[in-house]
Amino acid sequence: MAQGNFATVEQQLASNLRPLLPQSRLQSTWQTLQQQVGLFKEQVSTQTVQTPLGPVQIVTCTFEKMQLDINITFNDVGEISSLSITPQGAVEQQINTSYDPPPYARLDQFHEEEIQVGEGEWALPGTLSMPTGSGPFKGVVLVHGSGPNDRDETIPPNKPLRDLAWGLASQGIVVLRYDKRTKVYGAKVSENVETFTVKEEVIDDALAALALLRGQAEVERVFLLGHSLGGYLAPRIGAADADIAGLIMLAAIARPLEDVILDQMSYILSLDNASAEERAPQIAAIKEQVARVKAPDLAPTTPAEGLPLGVPAAYWLDLRSYHPIEVARTLKQPMFILQAESDYQTTMQDFQLWRDALASSSNVQFKSYPGLYHLFMLVEGGQKATPAAYTVPGHVVEEVVNDVGHWIKQQ
Repeated sequence: MAQGNFATVEQQLASNLRPLLPQSRLQSTWQTLQQQVGLFKEQVSTQTVQTPLGPVQIVTCTFEKMQLDINITFNDVGEISSLSITPQGAVEQQINTSYDPPPYARLDQFHEEEIQVGEGEWALPGTLSMPTGSGPFKGVVLVHGSGPNDRDETIPPNKPLRDLAWGLASQGIVVLRYDKRTKVYGAKVSENVETFTVKEEVIDDALAALALLRGQAEVERVFLLGHSLGGYLAPRIGAADADIAGLIMLAAIARPLEDVILDQMSYILSLDNASAEERAPQIAAIKEQVARVKAPDLAPTTPAEGLPLGVPAAYWLDLRSYHPIEVARTLKQPMFILQAESDYQTTMQDFQLWRDALASSSNVQFKSYPGLYHLFMLVEGGQKATPAAYTVPGHVVEEVVNDVGHWIKQQ
């Protein structure tokens, strides 16, 4: 970057990142940075920091006016999968910041114990949040969003699934959460990525967690709460396990995943100062990837490099036959569908599709929340969120936790 070799940097980017950071944008970003903090002087140090989302290489650099960290994450084949610039020590500070419980978590009302979800080669570590008393209690399994999430769905500095677990356990509900398979077995998953689908990523482990919680002597009925990808797949999980007492879906998309990714990327690009003409090639590249997913000739051997986010073809082929609204219509379990109105990842368009499709179902409840973004936390100004919202410390708002807890107890 300092030598002006932006084409070389672009070549080292992973396929999902390349459309967002073409050579021209890398150059303009670097020039803008140096206008703000002065010319690049030297690279001071490099260190590896383990984050909840994997190892990050932090390169501390000195500019004329200050020092900054350039944070780089590599995928399994050595390509750059994420790239960011932050004040010196910011990433380490986020990682080392202790979790501050939300005010609605009453720590004297429950205790936690470690538990294993599943058996054999894919066994996962988990946490059971158990209310005080002898029960019987109702229970809920928490299912994460996309990515290699831990049991808290940690997105530094926030832990939305821990907020939900502690808030619901404080209300007398047993909660099971667990580390995701892609978090615990990332290297092993990458060896079989050509056949990896949401069944292996999410569904198999969710079913194992439901069975485990159902086997606890203190638990009488078991519910499933899915956030984001977990909410999108909740009807499919519900169809696979008719004994689930009810489905709670937070920020669940209703449209094809590839279409949602196109909308997300287009919105993020629109936040840049680049003109529509400058953004056009990047959007065109993403549209081309989406078109490949929809193409009749998509096959398991189609290279992942030309598909959205670099996700292999098997994953997309599996989702082709899954239509969450159609599956939801066939389910007998009650459902509670919640939406954050300032969310740009899952939008009010998705929420309206759910409402239109299931409006005649007497056992389906809907609620949306103004001023909240994808993590069901407050966004400053109440406007449509941007990626910056995720870096602000917060908690899942109490109203959401109370609504979920009340709905579970009423079933």
